[in-house]
Amino acid sequence: MPNASVLEQKKQQVAEIVEKLSAAVTGVVVDYKGTTVADDTALRKELREAGVDYFVVKNTILGRAIEGTDLEEMKSVLEGTTAIALSNEDYTAAARILCKFAESHENFKVKSGFLDGKVVDVATLESLAKLPTKEVLLATVCSAFQAPIAAFARAVQAIVDKDGSADAE
Repeated sequence: MPNASVLEQKKQQVAEIVEKLSAAVTGVVVDYKGTTVADDTALRKELREAGVDYFVVKNTILGRAIEGTDLEEMKSVLEGTTAIALSNEDYTAAARILCKFAESHENFKVKSGFLDGKVVDVATLESLAKLPTKEVLLATVCSAFQAPIAAFARAVQAIVDKDGSADAE
């Protein structure tokens, strides 16, 4: 039987994870077995730069944190080595980075994830990973809005140029 201080420490860990999960818009659970220190360091750096919180967690602690929530169905994947990546703002960053990493590292596996508090399967995470970044999407939308205005401006300029050259003759 664990002593009181160990139990209190574990309760605190569960509470911290519950808080992080509730603040996150998306999360990805992975099996990091076989990842080298160098690869893990590079992965953590990339995730940190994208604003993603990535940490290793004990299966029992994560299991307790998701108990009684909409994320409880993720319990079935909580075996082996487990790490979780949480993003509070960007819906695609964690999935994009971790799925790309999993493609090039055969032991690294994406187990499950969630989106807006609902559990999603690996296929959904892979689809999410293929979406462009928020900045690329915004640039595309701006370009789409700008194109008709630019075409109109060129047409008006052509009329002005045509009328101006007719007056000169």
